[in-house]
Amino acid sequence: MRNHSTTSPSWVARYRSRRSCAGLVLGALLITLLGLADRGSAADLTPARITTANGITVVVLEQHFLPIVEIHALIKTGSAQDPPDKAGLANLTASLLDEGTSTRSSKQLAEQIDFVGGSLEVRAAEDFTTASARILKKDVELGFTLLADILLHPAFPKQEFDRVRSQILGELVSDNDDPGQVAMKAFNQLVFANHPYRWPVNGTEETLSKMTLADVQNFYTREYLPNQVILTVVGDITMEQATTLVQTHFGSWKKGPPPARSTKKPAVIERKTVQLIEKDLTQSTIMLGHGGISRTNPDFYAVTVMNHILGAGGFSSRLMDTIRDKQGLAYGIMSHYDARAMPGSFWINLQTKTDTTNQAIAGVVAEIKGLRESPVTDQELAEAKSFLMGSFPLRLDSTAKLAGVLAQVEFFGLGFEYLSQYPKWIERVTKEDVQRVAKQYLNPQHYALVVVGNQAKAKVRH
Repeated sequence: MRNHSTTSPSWVARYRSRRSCAGLVLGALLITLLGLADRGSAADLTPARITTANGITVVVLEQHFLPIVEIHALIKTGSAQDPPDKAGLANLTASLLDEGTSTRSSKQLAEQIDFVGGSLEVRAAEDFTTASARILKKDVELGFTLLADILLHPAFPKQEFDRVRSQILGELVSDNDDPGQVAMKAFNQLVFANHPYRWPVNGTEETLSKMTLADVQNFYTREYLPNQVILTVVGDITMEQATTLVQTHFGSWKKGPPPARSTKKPAVIERKTVQLIEKDLTQSTIMLGHGGISRTNPDFYAVTVMNHILGAGGFSSRLMDTIRDKQGLAYGIMSHYDARAMPGSFWINLQTKTDTTNQAIAGVVAEIKGLRESPVTDQELAEAKSFLMGSFPLRLDSTAKLAGVLAQVEFFGLGFEYLSQYPKWIERVTKEDVQRVAKQYLNPQHYALVVVGNQAKAKVRH
């Protein structure tokens, strides 16, 4: 089964995970979860970093309590680098990496990784693409061999190109029947007008239909360079062993000039913009929001706490308390800040009965105003910070998660102290900080509103 990924939240996300096997590695991961108490805290994590002669940034974290190694490559290219008329090219290229190399067919890649109970995965996102191998310690040489093979020697067979492109096109067609997908795509078009973030990671029917094999080959040649790669190696392996394997398997990769990058930021929404999309449904799907922040914004931690109180905190959030519990307008509602390399988006989504559409929208805007106009309570602040600090270790509870977090820490330049300091940075957030960032980053007047549903009955007020 193939899924083509984005980094959107779970209700719209389509994650692509290839060659994953429920063998020895998954058994070992179960042991990992059962043994979390013996792992030590994030403060005990001490990664090491080197840069190879051909420009690969290598981050190694030794963890010897389980015989597992995760090899995780982050390539600094994603859908943000798609040419304007070729949305979906980065994802299509990533999707073809493990569909055959110069020495192995797609079937051979699958058989070799499955035979040892490992996994080989490739995922494309907006800002980067990841390719990873999870393997038992005794088979680590094979893990490096296969990961290097798909990154250095993809063959891009024509028949696989045609098949994979057709499969993605089929998924895009099916998305048209999902009101959540329809709303998200329309919302991004409004918030990220004239910016690459406006397109879905997997592209559009129009752009994919016109894409050629040469487009994929050219994108790969331009973007897949060793000096564009962060390679994190986490697990039962020493620094010396890891660096030797990296040199053996990736040392021949020829570096090149870094691809040109646009620094153009998404434009700020300067007025309320409404898009109504007709679908004969009994419920309206609502998305309301605007531009957000980048991951490197120093207010990230205050915004994280603020957003948890507003709508990311589940049943303890204000939106859930007001819109669901008190007014009975929705089964679920959430808010989300999507912090990326460039400023991402802030949005609130819910589904409500058609005839309560306007009431729900008004309730959402009222909650945004309320958070801006008065300080949060001591209890709200304490509960939000307690949850965010307490749940942080769960983001580091496996070799795969650790490798992914370390790669992004390096990509965004957050520093290895992030692993130990995150809880402290959350703890420092005050009520004044929450209100300040609410005023600065929430706008109850200038926002994009998308409503998917029966518009004649919803009668959305502009």
